[in-house]
Amino acid sequence: MRKYFVTGLLVLIPLTITAWILSKFIYIVDHSLLLLPASWRPDALLGFHIHGSGLILSVIIVFLTGLLVRNVIGTYLHDLWEALLRKIPFVSSLYFSVKQISDTLFSPSGNAFRQAVLVQYPREGMWSIAFLTGIPDGEVRQHLPDDYVSIYVPTTPNPTSGFFLVLRRAEVIELNMSVDAALKYIISMGVVPPPS
Repeated sequence: MRKYFVTGLLVLIPLTITAWILSKFIYIVDHSLLLLPASWRPDALLGFHIHGSGLILSVIIVFLTGLLVRNVIGTYLHDLWEALLRKIPFVSSLYFSVKQISDTLFSPSGNAFRQAVLVQYPREGMWSIAFLTGIPDGEVRQHLPDDYVSIYVPTTPNPTSGFFLVLRRAEVIELNMSVDAALKYIISMGVVPPPS
């Protein structure tokens, strides 16, 4: 009986958490429609409430924005908008910092995590899985005499927080596992090992 109970939990817990997160996300997006004028909201236009209309509208807005920016006129307007933002002191630094991070993470040409690596962290003799993010450049590179790499050591079970380190390339062991497999390994706290 205990085996069946544990098996049931292993199936139902991820499904329940996923459904809960999705319902919360849809609820938040639906309530973001409150930013629209009352006459523009789907409830006012249709005369009744559709659960998830905020999500549908958000997807349409994101798609149309991408469609607009990908053509010549849209690119020109986007460049004009960014030129305007560059002139606003606080907004400029905030907007372009967020833009640089989102371009790195979400752009199809971007590669936030290039490769899974193994490093001795937080001290010698203890090993952590990390991700190669690039090579130091600019002023940082001027102060480093040898061949160094930039890595990101994620925390477990939440890999969105972690530590950024610059290490000698010789101190980093490159792994054959994919970035996805390494992330699953980290999130599962070592319970789901990557295929050998």
